[in-house]
Formats: sequence, structure tokens, C-alpha cells
Amino acid sequence: MRNTLPYLLLALAACIGGSMHAQQLPQLSQYVSHDYLYDPAVAGSRPWFEVKSAHRNQWVGIQDAPRTFMLSASTPVGQKMGVGGYIFTDNVGPTRRTGFQLSYAYHLKITSDIKLGLGLSFGMLQFLVDGSKIQFHEADDPLMDDQLRGSLMPDATFGAYLYHDRWWFGATAPQLLRNRIWFYDQNDQSLSKLAAHYYAMGGYRIPIGTDLKLEPSFLVKYVDPVPPKVDLTATLRYKDLLWVGATYRTEDALSFMVGYWMKQTFQFGYSYDLTTTNLQRYTSGTHEVMLGITFGKTPPTPASQSVAPTE
Repeated sequence: MRNTLPYLLLALAACIGGSMHAQQLPQLSQYVSHDYLYDPAVAGSRPWFEVKSAHRNQWVGIQDAPRTFMLSASTPVGQKMGVGGYIFTDNVGPTRRTGFQLSYAYHLKITSDIKLGLGLSFGMLQFLVDGSKIQFHEADDPLMDDQLRGSLMPDATFGAYLYHDRWWFGATAPQLLRNRIWFYDQNDQSLSKLAAHYYAMGGYRIPIGTDLKLEPSFLVKYVDPVPPKVDLTATLRYKDLLWVGATYRTEDALSFMVGYWMKQTFQFGYSYDLTTTNLQRYTSGTHEVMLGITFGKTPPTPASQSVAPTE
């Protein structure tokens, strides 16, 4: 596969950002199921150990469109702490972004029903550009050679998570270190650097009878100076076993999802994004799959429902 310069610029804008300040972190439609990936303070907020994976194939039909894989695990430690970690890879055309983070969270009891989690995570990021997959209009274009170029750097994330049996709210600041990304000269100050990101998410559980719950939720993503993007979601849950939902992502897509939690152990979720931008003429949509395994989860009882989201 050999691409032209526009594909490289698209990929670099999506993965690195630079002066364009594009969103650099992968997005997931099933953010409620993957709340720990967005906020390290979620670790330990639920009294069980869980492992989850996300597989996202974006803009099917468009060559070199983003493909994302993420794997996370989190567990409580004692009554007030939680630990976790995740790895991910995000591919866009000739570029690849991979990394991992390990996290620690401490949970404070604000009232008898409300807790506050504070989390911090550290890890490493690597950016790679495969010059052999890029073909320029000018053969002697000095922008890139045909080598595999990479940049490795540390990274950190801070998050807070306030939760109750009926609602939750979290705020996160990833990419705290804002390191510069270099592929040739480490002393080149004109190179791109990791942009400051800010996330906020929350939701509320509304009981409908004894078996159903309606959960409106939101996710706000902000990267200066790009206007914030907002995901507005409504999820209907049946006995914490089956759920269906829909999301509106501002100026981007409509997403529809379904999921099942088998025997309080195995989780499966699927979402389909219908693009609402001009890209809809070239793509059949976006597919995302969530797989999860939970250990130590018992069927909910009135005394055990004062925990964070049930996913």
C-alpha cells in the first residue's frame, strides 16, 4: 500500500495534532462501558475485578481509516484503594500510536452514600511513522524518507470521580506532561507536542419499575482551541443483564449499541456509528466491539447497589 501526502497529513493530524491541535486520543462510542479508560479514578469504585477490551474499526470503506484496540484491567485493593492498567494501539494510515499506563486510585467517603475517587496514572507512549508506505508527488520531497521513524515518551493522567448509587460524575486531564514529538531532530523546537485534553463524563440512573433502568449520560471532550465535542447517550437496562442505547455525538455521528452480561461474568457489547459528516458518502459506518470478564460480581441486592456504574 502506498499513499500520497494528503493521507500522511490526515494521519498526523489525527495522531499527533501539532499546530492543528486535533484530537490525539482514540474515541470510543461505548464510553460508559469503558469509563476506566477515560478516568483512572474509576479503579476500585466497583467491588470486583474486571478485564475489558475494545475493538474499533472506524469509517469502514475509507482507506487508512483509524483502527483502535484497547485492553484494560482494574480491581479494588482493600476498602479505599484501586489499581489498574491498560494498553492500546491506534493505527491511522502509515502512523501508529501505542502505549500503556498503570494507575492508582484512592476513594474518600464524602457522606454515607457519596464517594470521591482520585486517580493518577503513569505510562509510556510511542509514535511511529512508516515512510515506506508514503509516496510523494515530488520524489525528492525532504519531508519524509522511507524509514520507520519513532518517538518514545512518558505520559501521565489525573482524574477525579464522584459517585453515588444513582449518579456519577468524573473529570480527567490526560497527557499531562505534554511532551514534544520528534522523528528526526530532538532539538527542533518547531515539532508537534501532545496537546492538553480535558474530559468530563457523568450520568444518572432512573428506575422504571423493578426490572428496568433508564440511564442518560454524557461525555465532553475538549482540546484547545477546537470546540468541545459532546456525546449524549440514553441507555435502557434490563436487570443489569441486557442493555440497548443510542448516542448523539455533536457534528460527528449517531451511534446505536446493544450489550449483554451473561451470568454476571462475561460481557459483550456492540455499537454502530452512522457518520453525519460529509464522510458519509464514502463510508458505511463505524463498528465497535466490547468484550469483558468480571470476577467477584454477585447478583445485585438492595444492600450492594451503592456502587458506581454497573458495567
